[in-house]
Amino acid sequence: MRRAGRPGLIGTMARTAVISGTAQAVSGNVARGQHARWEADAQGQQSQAAPQAAAPVAPVAPAGDDLMAQLTQLAQMHAAGILTEAEFAAAKATLLS
Repeated sequence: MRRAGRPGLIGTMARTAVISGTAQAVSGNVARGQHARWEADAQGQQSQAAPQAAAPVAPVAPAGDDLMAQLTQLAQMHAAGILTEAEFAAAKATLLS
């Protein structure tokens, strides 16, 4: 007999998976949008003035996430071109140490 009003273990796990997947998809869309804006700004600045070196982007690890989620987010940022190879390696080393 099932208790009314509270989901069981499977329901809770499914809800958590859906919320996590949605959050990951939204964060990926935000990262892509920011990257596109940064590239547009950089191209606009290059056409108006002399090119300037961009400041390195320091990844911000979300609080309360487990290590795999943080590594996955770093890998996505690297794949999207937000992080350089050196920034990705440094952030990964920081997480793993």
